[in-house]
Amino acid sequence: MAAGLRVLRRWGLVAAPPSLAFTRSAFAVKKANNAQPNWLGVGLAFSTSAALWALLIKQHNEDVMEYERRKQERGHKCTGCS
Repeated sequence: MAAGLRVLRRWGLVAAPPSLAFTRSAFAVKKANNAQPNWLGVGLAFSTSAALWALLIKQHNEDVMEYERRKQERGHKCTGCS
């Protein structure tokens, strides 16, 4: 019976014992050091946020200008222009 179980395990048909499921990972998280913040990460987060807001405001202003231009064109009913 034990030999058959070993063969099934080798083929991957039987799960590993549950004790192996709770082993420590190689990528264990270190305890955060709040005395020395990661200033590079903080700077990148804030600068990315500021750049995205600037892009959003620029795009909004362009959209408003395009809306106003098209609104003005719709109101223009002159026959000499067309």
